[in-house]
Amino acid sequence: MARHTSSSNSSIGISSEQVESTSGFSDRVSQLLDKIECKLANSSEQREAIFRLRYRAYMREGAIWQNSSGTFSDLYDDKGNGFLFGFYIDGELASSIRVHVASKEYPDFTSREVFSDFLQPELDVGKVIVDPTRFVIDETFSRLYRALPYVTLRVAGIACKYFGADHLLATVRREHQAFYRRIFHHQLISEARPYLGLTKPLSLMMMHYPTFADELYNRYPFFRSTLAEQQMLFGRHQRLGSAAGNEGPFATQRADWLT
Repeated sequence: MARHTSSSNSSIGISSEQVESTSGFSDRVSQLLDKIECKLANSSEQREAIFRLRYRAYMREGAIWQNSSGTFSDLYDDKGNGFLFGFYIDGELASSIRVHVASKEYPDFTSREVFSDFLQPELDVGKVIVDPTRFVIDETFSRLYRALPYVTLRVAGIACKYFGADHLLATVRREHQAFYRRIFHHQLISEARPYLGLTKPLSLMMMHYPTFADELYNRYPFFRSTLAEQQMLFGRHQRLGSAAGNEGPFATQRADWLT
């Protein structure tokens, strides 16, 4: 079946005003969590399908240039500190997101290349940064499941919890800053700049995870996760040292977490 797609943080599918005025929204998100399957894209077939979904999504919005491959990927898809996820409903790819977990020892992530003047100093003092990018949603599924953007973005928060992160980033277009500010308490760090492989500039926003995590979970309980779920999604990296003072599961185990 032919499907349309919506891309990145530019077509999130539902506004914060809609969420807060809709009775039972949290219940609907929880119901979708029971229905959806999240998979780490390990096989070439899974990755190819995600890259094609990306291409259709970004092309629909005029956010990338046309190419003959019909796919959209970059060198950060192959970085060892990155996690590429696909979300499936009834066996069909419904959405995808890429999550990088960065530290001083492993500083490779997409947004650092664009906003190094803001992000490199944080790494230099030992901060752990979670950078979710290449957030795309199949438009047909987005219409059927209005909670799908939240279920997809949720894995970035799970990464923050598991790795004891200091900062959760959002690289978004200007018109979507309000959503991230209202729902996740992201603050604007830098106005829009040209972004890797895209025709439209993105701004940098940042949430200090330890400060706002409890408030986020109390307001939207579906963002909570169990240690078992965290390990299922991110357990291939058994150890990641976090910044001093963090109390993540591996806060006292700074080691080579790519081995």
